Formats: sequence, structure tokens, C-alpha cells
Amino acid sequence: MRFRDRTDAGRQLAAELVRHRYDRPVVLALPRGGVPVGAEVAARLGAPLDVLVVRKLGCPGQPEFGIGAITEGGVRVLNRRAITALGITGAQLDAVAAAEGAEVERRVARYRRQRPATPVRGRTAIVVDDGLATGFTARAAITTLRARGPRRIVLAVPVGPSDTVMELRELADEVVCLHTPDVFLALGQWYDDFAQVGDTEVADLLDSAAPTSDDRNGRPGSLVHDVRIPAGSVRLPGTLTVPASPVGSVIFAHGSGSSRLSPRNLAVGCALNAGGLATLLFDLLTPLEAADRANVFDIHLLSARLEHATRWLRAQPAIGMLPVGYFGASTGAAAALRAAARLGDEIAAVVSRGGRPDLAAGDLDAVTAPTLLVVGGRDTAVIDMNERALRELACSKRLAIVPGATHLFAEPGALEQVAELARAWFIAHLRDAGGHHHAGGQARRHHTHTR
Repeated sequence: MRFRDRTDAGRQLAAELVRHRYDRPVVLALPRGGVPVGAEVAARLGAPLDVLVVRKLGCPGQPEFGIGAITEGGVRVLNRRAITALGITGAQLDAVAAAEGAEVERRVARYRRQRPATPVRGRTAIVVDDGLATGFTARAAITTLRARGPRRIVLAVPVGPSDTVMELRELADEVVCLHTPDVFLALGQWYDDFAQVGDTEVADLLDSAAPTSDDRNGRPGSLVHDVRIPAGSVRLPGTLTVPASPVGSVIFAHGSGSSRLSPRNLAVGCALNAGGLATLLFDLLTPLEAADRANVFDIHLLSARLEHATRWLRAQPAIGMLPVGYFGASTGAAAALRAAARLGDEIAAVVSRGGRPDLAAGDLDAVTAPTLLVVGGRDTAVIDMNERALRELACSKRLAIVPGATHLFAEPGALEQVAELARAWFIAHLRDAGGHHHAGGQARRHHTHTR
């Protein structure tokens, strides 16, 4: 079996997949080569098309030799045997992962053009590529996708070695591969035209198959706006998502080295939208400011930017009078807590994910908003910081520890737990605040500590 080009491969693959009658499918193509294939599959299935960006981790000094892969969200899949045999140190591995992780973020921004990731929770996620070789890229994609809570993961490719396909059947719920040759030299040998796919082609294909608001936000009637937040002498880009009949708004404060395009925050944002909450994700720093690492930890500056965003949101028609909550990650959590302390009852609830509340020391006892601290069970240093912060907070408060999760909540199902905790916390407290937004915080000064 040969294919004329990736479009032909996509049509043949779609003809097979359409027979399976998948429930609420979402097509996630692996760029770049998987996107033309995935576009044909999505069109035939009537499914939304999105990307799942994965980069190979190359051996230091021999980048063409893969030792693993990294995906958006920072999930790594590693060839431990090769890493040990080659004597690659942890520092070397971290350096390679940092460089490739930055390229992942660049591609996410380039391809989605500020669109949030398509939610897959409870749906059939179909991962599409133009073929398999070692399977590391597909393995990394499936591993990171599990954390987003799909009902079922299907790996669909036109061609792949029989042994690689067998291995991936243990990881995916289903593998659909049209051709599984025993002798496999290179992927290009199965295509008449295997020309390289460029970034522009990927972005254009995604634009032409841009998901509806229902697909993007998991709630009918949601509207997505690209906005600019005035903050003194700068204007900060952001994405405002407003579902039908929202009960409140949540402003996100991203962590160090991240942005409004953080895949983890986008995933949580989609869950909040599905719960009837408007969300604002924006860049706390300009690119020039972010290049100075001192600014990343300048909690005074970051919290001031959060206050600017809050005032801007308050001026927006239709949602300006809704109660407002903050969702902060890492250093962004410290900024959220400091801004909440300064704004008092203007903020109805705060959620911290893997936060650094120690960076807001001195402000914690002034926070009146009910505060949920969420930490991974294996993130021991951050657990200690949050336990100390819990003692300093005088508001309604809770510490929730997600078992088995590390700092980035990259483990399967971990981020879903964060999203569910955040959604329940915000809905409970923002809905309650809706009727007495300026009634004061004294009635809320009780606390619980849940582990």
C-alpha cells in the first residue's frame, strides 16, 4: 500500500474511521505532517480539528538521535535505557527539554493563533499522524492526552511498523493503522509525495477547520474575544471567554515562564467555561519584560497587573457586575493572593495550583476571599509552603492534595482533578457572592483543612 500524498492518506484513513461511528470525536493531529492527514479525517467525521504539539528530545551533541519526546504541558516520555547507556546527566536532559519545550510553546502559539485548546473531556480523542516510526511521538501524545480526561483515545495512522503498532496498542484504547509492514526503513517510502509541511500550512488548515464556540469551550453559546488589557504604559494581550448566562468571572495569573497560552491553564479554563464561568487569560508581562527573569518573580509588579485586569473586566458590559475570582499558578498564585488582599471583598474566591504563597508573605492574613490551595502529592517542597500559608490565611480556606501528582500535574487524570476542584470552588463561592457582592468578608472567616 502506498499513498499519493498526505491528503490521499487522510482520505483513506477517514474512510476506515467513519465505519467505527465514534461518540463525539475530536481529531488531534500531530504537527506538522499529521495535520493534512487529520484535516481530511476531521472533515469526513464532522469533528473539530486541533493539534497536539510534540517535540523529539535529541541526544546532546547528536540531536538526530532521539532519547524521548516532550509535549505541550511539559510531559516527557523518555528512553531511559538509552539515556543511561549514553551517560546523559539530569542537567543535560533538562537543558534539552527546556529548549524543546520553548519550541513547543512557540508552535502552539503559531498554530492556534490564541485559540484555546479544544476540550476532550468525555469525548473520543482521535490522535492522527502521517505515520509511525519509533512511536515516541505518539506515546508522548497519548500520555499527555490522558490528563485531559477523554472518554477514549484512538491512535489513527496510515502506516507504521508492526512491532511499534503492537506496543502502542498497550497504551491507546484503540489503534487504527491501514498498513503494518514487517520491514520498515523510512516513513517517506510509503508516499509518492512526502514534501515537508510548513508552519503556515498547518496554521491555515487549522484556521479553515476552526472549531465552533461549542467545541472550544464545552458550553453552547460561549463567545471568545481577543482583548488588550491596558496596564499603565503597556497593553497586555488576553483571551476573554464568556459562556451563556455566566454566574461569575475568573481571571488567570500564569506562572513563571508561561503566558496566556499555558496549556494547563487553558484546560482548566475550558472546565470553568463548561461550569458557566467566564474566564480571562492574559499575559502578565510583555515579551521584553519576560526576558528579564527578575520580573517573573516581581510579585508587586505581577499583582499590579492583575489589579489592572480586574478594573478592566469590571468595565466590560454584561459581565462587569459579576463576582470575580482569581486562579493563580506557581508565582501567579502569589500575585493572585496579594491582589486579593489589596482588593478585599472585590474578589470573591481564589484558587492556587501548585502555588508559591510564600512569595506573598505579609499579605496572606489580609486575604478575605475564600481560598483553595491545590498541590500535587509528590510536590513535597510546595506542600510545606502551602501548609505554612494555610496557617497564615484568616479567610475561609482549604488545602487539597492531589495524590501522586507532581508540580505540573502532568500525570494522567491529575489536571482533571485540579479543574474539578477549581470549578466546584468557584461555582460555590462566586454564585454565593452574586447576591451580596459587597456585603463584606467577616461572615466568611472560617476554615477547613482537607488533605
